[in-house]
Order: sequence, then structure tokens, then C-alpha cells
Amino acid sequence: MNKMSSYATLKNTLSLREKVGQLFMPAAFINDTEPEIQLVEQLIKEHGIGGICFFHSRASAATNFEGKKEIIYNEHSLDTLRTLINRYQKAAKHPLIVSIDAEWGLAMRMENTPQYPYAITLGAIQNQTDLLYEVGKNIAHDCKVAGIHWNLAPVTDINSNPNNPVIGYRSFGGDKEKVLQNAQAFMEGAKSEGVLSCIKHFPGHGDTTTDSHLGLPVIHTSKEELWKNEIYPFQKLIEKGVDAVMVGHLAVPSLSNGKSIPATISKEIITGVLRNELKYTGVIISDALNMHSVSKQFTTKGELEWLAFNAGTDVLCFAEHVKEGIDMIVKKASKEQIETSFGRVWKLKETALENAISEIDVPPKNPNPLNEKLALESLTLVQGEESAIASFRELDYAAVTVARNTELSSIDDIRLQIQKMQSAVDLQTHILLKVVPPNIKPKDNFGFLDTEIALINELLKTKKVALYLYGNPYALDLFEIPKTTIVVVVYQNMPVFEKTAHAHFMGEIKAKGKLPIQLKSAL
Repeated sequence: MNKMSSYATLKNTLSLREKVGQLFMPAAFINDTEPEIQLVEQLIKEHGIGGICFFHSRASAATNFEGKKEIIYNEHSLDTLRTLINRYQKAAKHPLIVSIDAEWGLAMRMENTPQYPYAITLGAIQNQTDLLYEVGKNIAHDCKVAGIHWNLAPVTDINSNPNNPVIGYRSFGGDKEKVLQNAQAFMEGAKSEGVLSCIKHFPGHGDTTTDSHLGLPVIHTSKEELWKNEIYPFQKLIEKGVDAVMVGHLAVPSLSNGKSIPATISKEIITGVLRNELKYTGVIISDALNMHSVSKQFTTKGELEWLAFNAGTDVLCFAEHVKEGIDMIVKKASKEQIETSFGRVWKLKETALENAISEIDVPPKNPNPLNEKLALESLTLVQGEESAIASFRELDYAAVTVARNTELSSIDDIRLQIQKMQSAVDLQTHILLKVVPPNIKPKDNFGFLDTEIALINELLKTKKVALYLYGNPYALDLFEIPKTTIVVVVYQNMPVFEKTAHAHFMGEIKAKGKLPIQLKSAL
């Protein structure tokens, strides 16, 4: 890697254009073709960009309408990433700051890498912020040995809308104090490994029903309510000190003088609220500028990048028009604007590179020991009593699993499987029901077919059921659950969580977690 020069040295030696280049963080893709890789190298060399943000592949990008293109599987993704980082660093005149979204580990972007539970699972854990610290620490270790300096996490949004298509399971929950505590513990764990973090998505993306990858959410909450709730964890974390704040693509008219414009280009929100009212002086990074909530609004190349910068953003993440964006900022911005943002960004890079390790051929952490603790502490008994489970266990019951079999090739195959399942349990009165939602997001009923929902509701209506849900707890709102049904949320369909759920049903452990969100149904 090229040597990192000090800010004092570069302040008077880099041109304004070179300083603007340092504010750009375009996307890099782990599974790019060789020609695509060479284009990124060329981008780095020609425009002196300051950093790159890694994603799995162009086909898996969220703006690809949830994966209509075929996504390749790369079992050697970590090795591929390390190789690419080395190539891109060699192409750079000044060391790149390398970032990634690793909210639940490198597995968020890469195959065969450690996965930790989603934030909603961690939010169920009671009075164990030390475990959140360990999650942040382990993920940061994995980032560091991969060559990544900056984890664009944790999500600091309050989960207040069950129909939120993009945040939901990525939030620690609906309680602002718990969101604050968990986010802080996660960041402290990352800091212990010398990896940067980032709170997102300011001013709060939890109460939306539009996916900002595809459209612009509009939040009509009053400024007073936003300060009490959505902005609260951001405010408290900023007071304690954070590496960076990511601004989300959401319109908040009460903070923008009544205008329904994205926060990412709102000077009233970024400079007015974040800088002036919250007194935040650190680095501000945009959410990905390729997201359709903003990218579709601006057809002139470079205009979006300029507007985001002019609103007060320092790092332009996933900028798609680097050359044009640099040109426009150099032309329109004042020297003071450029110098101020460059100063913030370069000092952040100095911090990041100071803690980077030169030898990255180190294995990631084994996630299983920590995941076992997290599974034990998060398991949540939502309805019923532990004694009822003990009684249920003594009865003659049938075990039924409603989960999408990947070997089934068509909807007709799934329907046939359901018919066989119904016949098998026809004479049973008690059912131990394992339900695994096909998707973690609420879109299209979490991926359930109508026939699957009908089967579950029929069992709930006609049988005595102990229901174990392995997924997003909001999925419970799809079902008509009698008060007599035992309901346990396991959260993750992972082996260590399966093991914990089995131990719970067998009476070996008790559920310790608490539902971190409010269901629409009165469970």
C-alpha cells in the first residue's frame, strides 16, 4: 500500500481537483469481470478517488429490483476481495479508505464468511450490551483482516413501522433507548479493533413504507416528534462521539422548510439540523447515490453529486458519475467548502489507515461460540408460559415444518407438499409447528404463498399448536393466532439457533429475550 501522507503535508500540495477526488467513494464489486476491474483501476488512477465501497455484484444491487438478474455464487469471495483490494490500492496515488456494509458480518456481502444475527435479533437481548460489543468487535476483526477500514454500520433507525420494506430487521427495535445502547456497544466493539463505524440513516428511516432503493419515502412527522424519537439516538451518539453519520434518501418536510426533497440533498437537514443544531463536526457520508430515490431525479451527470456536496456531505458513496461530479464541484463550490470537507475526510483516513494491518492473511473469527450465546439470550416466548410447553411436550404431538424446500422447482410442487403435510397430521390434535418465512423482508407476505399461509392458519384454528418462528417476528401478523397457541420467536434460521430452540422445547433452557418491536396483532 502507498504511504499515507499527513494532512499538514497535503494541505498545500494537492490541487483543489485532487482534493475533491478524495471525497468520492464509488462502488466496487467483488464479482466483477476483468474488464470491469480494469475500469475501476482506471477510475482510481485518473480521478484520484479517496475510497471505494464494496458490494457483492452488480446483479445483486438492491436497485436491480430485488434480484431479477442471475447472481453468481463465489465460494472464494474473501480471497477475491483481498486480491481486489490489493490491486486497487496499488492503482491509487494515495491510500484508499475501503468500506463495506457489514451490519451482520461480512456475510452481508460475501459467501463463506462469518454471519452474525440481524439487528432485530440482537434487539431482543436484555441487559447484555457486552454481547453487542463482542458482535461489533468480531465483525470489525473480520473487516480488518479482509483489508476493510470502515464498516458502514450500525443502523440507528428506530423500527416503528411493520411494513418498512428496507429497514425492519436491520434495526435494533422500536425502543429508542435500546437502539441507542446497542448501537453504542456495537461501535465501541468496532473501535477496539481499530475499525471505523457509521451511524445511519439520518434523520431516521424507521417509519417508512417505501424502499429508498426504488423510490423516495416521505415522512410527515412533526419536527418535535422527530426530535423526541427518530433523531434522539443520533443526537446522543453524536454527543458521545462517532466516526461518521450517513444521511438517508428520505424526504422530511418538517425539517426542510416544507419541501419534499431527499435529505441527502437538503441543506436544511444536513447543514441546518445535523451541523448547526446537533453541532456535529465529523464526516457526513451519503447513502448510495445510485439508489433510485435520488438517481432517477437527476439526469444531468454530476448534478446529484454536486447537490449532495453542496448540502453539506463530505463523502459521496456509490457516486456513479465521478468525472462529471468532480468537474461540477470544482466549478461551483467555494474553496472553503472543498478545503473543509477534504480536511474532515483526510483526518478520518489517517485514523483508519493508522489502525490497518499490513498482513491480512489472517482468518476471520469463528462466529459459532458468540452466536450460541446470542441465540440463548434472544430466544423470545411471545405467548404462553414455560409450563405450557412442558405440558405440551408430554402429549402425543406431530412435528410440522413449513419451510421452502429449495429442491422444489415449482409452485405446484409446493402445493403438493402442503397437501401431503395436511394428510399426515389430519388425525393429530397437537402440532409442534416450525415456520420459516422464505424472506426476511415483508414484501409479498415475506415470500409466503397464499396456500402456505392458509395451511398455517388452518393448523392454528383446528389444532393445539406450539409455534416456533425462525425469522422476522413481524411475520406473525400474517396469521390468525388463538390465545391458546404457544408462540416462540427464534429469529434466525441458523444451526445454532435451531439447537437453542430444540433445547427450549425440551425444557433444558428458558426463553430470555423480549420482542423488540410492537406487533399489529395483540399477542
